[in-house]
Amino acid sequence: MALEDRDDTVVLTDEEGGEHTFRVIDVIEVDGKVYAILLPGGDEAAEAVIFRVEEDENGEEVLYDIEDDDEWERVAEAYDHMAWDEQDAD
Repeated sequence: MALEDRDDTVVLTDEEGGEHTFRVIDVIEVDGKVYAILLPGGDEAAEAVIFRVEEDENGEEVLYDIEDDDEWERVAEAYDHMAWDEQDAD
């Protein structure tokens, strides 16, 4: 099941085993890679976070931090443009 077909929330576990709930606000493709835009705790005032979505060896989707600043900037810019385009369409 693709990330965009799931319930609109995901629970991620950090390195210490703590669970954090995020609301999926969008899934986009940039340069042939898929990225999930998540909002921590569903708090509309919080800053969104971006994860790269990849499949593991079992075909399960896994979210990865984006460690490359250039990659992060490309995705953030693409999302901003998409959000502005959608806002203009309304």
